[in-house]
Amino acid sequence: MGETPGSLARAHSGLSDLVYEVATSDAHAHVFSVLADGAWERRTAGEFATEVTALAKGLVAAGVAEGDRVLLVSASHQDWVRVAYAVWSVRAVLVPLPETASAERVAHVVRQTRPSAAVVQGDRQYRTAVGLQRELPDLGRVWRLEEGLPSVVSLGTYMDASSVRFRRDEVVPEDPAVILYPVSTVSRQTRGVVLSHGALLTAAADLVDRMWPRLEGLAPGRASAVLDLPLSQFAGLASLVACVVGRIRVGLVAPGRLRRELERFKPTVLVCQPGLFERVHGVERESAHSTDWDSVGTFNAAMDAAVQFDQSPKKGAWQRLSRSMYDWSFSKIRDLLGGRVHLAVCWGGGLSERLDSYFSGVGVPVMQVYGAAETAGVFTANAPGERVPGTVGKAMPGREVWVSREGELYVRGGAVFSGYWADGEGSRAAFREGWLATGVLAEVDNEGYVRVRERLRPQASMAQVPGRFVPRGPAPAVEADPVVLRESAERAEPAVTATAALPLAEAPTRELEVAPAVEEPVERRGEPTSVRPGTGEFAAVAGTGGAAGSGGASGDRSRDAEVVAEFEARLRAHPLISQVLVIVEGRPFASALVTLVRDQLEYWRLVNGRPLSMAPEEIAGDRDLLREVQGLVYEANRSVPRHLAVRSFHVLAEEFTVQSGLVRPTGELRREAVLRAFSEEIDGLYRVRRD
Repeated sequence: MGETPGSLARAHSGLSDLVYEVATSDAHAHVFSVLADGAWERRTAGEFATEVTALAKGLVAAGVAEGDRVLLVSASHQDWVRVAYAVWSVRAVLVPLPETASAERVAHVVRQTRPSAAVVQGDRQYRTAVGLQRELPDLGRVWRLEEGLPSVVSLGTYMDASSVRFRRDEVVPEDPAVILYPVSTVSRQTRGVVLSHGALLTAAADLVDRMWPRLEGLAPGRASAVLDLPLSQFAGLASLVACVVGRIRVGLVAPGRLRRELERFKPTVLVCQPGLFERVHGVERESAHSTDWDSVGTFNAAMDAAVQFDQSPKKGAWQRLSRSMYDWSFSKIRDLLGGRVHLAVCWGGGLSERLDSYFSGVGVPVMQVYGAAETAGVFTANAPGERVPGTVGKAMPGREVWVSREGELYVRGGAVFSGYWADGEGSRAAFREGWLATGVLAEVDNEGYVRVRERLRPQASMAQVPGRFVPRGPAPAVEADPVVLRESAERAEPAVTATAALPLAEAPTRELEVAPAVEEPVERRGEPTSVRPGTGEFAAVAGTGGAAGSGGASGDRSRDAEVVAEFEARLRAHPLISQVLVIVEGRPFASALVTLVRDQLEYWRLVNGRPLSMAPEEIAGDRDLLREVQGLVYEANRSVPRHLAVRSFHVLAEEFTVQSGLVRPTGELRREAVLRAFSEEIDGLYRVRRD
C-alpha cells in the first residue's frame, strides 16, 4: 500500500502531535470547518494549532499537571475539539460528558475521577460542578464554557509556548488520553473506559488504511466530512480522530441536524449511523407515494435496479445500461446527501442488506463498520472491493473475532482499552482467556464477515454494572395472609405495571411485576398497611382511602407536591426520558405518563438490535424498553413515601409540545390539559385484570 496517513500516524506518540505536524508542514491546509452565521467557514491548521496552544498554556498556568483529569461537559462543537487537543497537549486526561448529562451523572463522574479542572456548558451542570468543589478539594478550577474560552486563555497570556512543547514531548503511547463514560439506557452509571493515546491513534490509523483505496481517489484537500455523532461518546470521538489522521476536513453539527446541513456542506466522506440512510430513503419513497401509482412503480423499479447492480459480481454492459436508465432518480438521492459523497462510513451495523445495496448502487459506496469503546475504535469493517452488504465486514488487520457458544462476539489483538477507571475487577471480567468480550450477539460466516444482532450488556465487562436497573421478578406464591392478598387485587394496588402507546389493535397491557421501592412497612396518616410477604408489595387494609383522599392538611399536600416534583425530575434526568406527569389526585394510587426523547429512541433501537422499520410507537411498546423504564420507576420510588410511589405508568412515543397545547411557552406542562387529552390511557392504568 506504500506510505499512507495511517502509517504516518502510527509513528507519533500523542494525539496532539498530528495537529502540530500539519501546522508545521502545511499551515494553510484546511483542517476544520465552523458553522458561523448560517455559513461554513474554513479553519487552517496554523490557526487551529495557535488556538490549541493558547488554551494549553492557560491549563498549565491554572495548575493542571501531567496525568490530571480535566472534565469537559459540552455539546459537540469547535470549542470541544480545542479543549480536547489542549488537554492532550499538556499530557492531561480528558473526561468528556454530553451537555445533557444529569446533575447526578456529573456528580458521579467527578467523584470517581477527581478532576483538577472542569470546563462546563449549561447552568445546571455548572452549578453541580461548583458545588462539588467544597467536597473535593482536588477540583481547583471550574470554568463556564464560553466561545473561545477567554477565561482560560487569559491565564496563560504571558507564558512561553515552550512549556506546552515540553509537556507534549513527554507523551508516550501508553499515557491515558480519555476516560470515556458511554451513555446507556439500562444503567444510571457506566464504568469509565480508559483509552490511551497509542490505542486511539492505532485504531484510527487502521480504519483510514482500510478505507484508503477509496480515499486516495480524492484530490489533496478535497476530503471533507460533517459529523453529528456526539464527541463525548465512542463513535464520535473515534470518527474525529480518524478524520484528523486521514487529513479529512471536519465540520461539526448538533445531533439531528446532519441531513439539513449535508446540502450546504457537501461532504465527500459521509460518516453517519443507519438512521440517516433510512430517513433519506423514506423521503424519496414518500415523495413517490404522494404522486401517483406510476411514480411508485418507477421508484420500486429504480430501487431493484440499484440493488441488482450493487450485488452483481460483474458489472457488465447490460447491468450498467439498466442502472443508467434510472440515474435521474439516483441523482436526487445523491443530492439529498450533498451531491459529492465519495465514501460513506456507517456506524453500528444496523443497515439492512437491501438498503446497503441500494445506496451503493445509487453511487454512494457504503462501508458498514463496528466498534466498541473498549477496542478504542473500529474492529470490523467492510472495505472497498471487500464488502458484503448488510454486514459490518471482516476483522481489521491484526485482530481476530470469535463467537462463543452463547453467541457473544469476542475480539483479540490490535488496540484495546487500558481498563476501567478504578475498577480492576470489572477490567478483568471484560476478558475471557485473552479474548475481549464485546457485549453483543453476532454471527460470523465462513468468509469471516460479521453480522451484529443485538446488545447483551451495556459494556464489555461481564461484572454487574453499578447502578444497573434490574427489575425484580414476581415473588413465588405464598399461602400466608390470603385475605390481604385478595384485597390487594380488588383494591387495584398492584406492583408497578407498564403500558405502551401503541395503535389500539397492537397495544396489549404490559404487566411486568416489580417490587415497590420502599420495603419497610410504614403507617401513613393513621392508615395501617400490610406488606405482601416475599415481594415488598403492600396493600391497604379495610377502611383506607385513595392516595388523594388521604391527605388532610394543606402542609401535607404541599410536601406531597414537592415530593412528586422531585420524583418527576429524577426520572427526567435519565437520557431516555423526556417528560413525566405523575397522577395522584382522586386516584387509589399514584400512576404516571412518560414520554421518551425521540433521538434516544433511535439510539435504543440500534443498540438493542431492533428492526430498522420499527416505528417509534412500536419501540415505545417494546417489552425490553418497558422493563428499562420500569427499572427507572422502581429506583425513583425508593425516594418517595409509599402513598406516592408510582404503581403503574403509560409510555408515549410522542413528546408533549407547545403546538399541541400541552406545554406552556416556559416549558411547564399544562397538567389539566394533559389529563383531559389522555384520560382514556390514564383510566386504563387503574383497570384491574381478573384471572
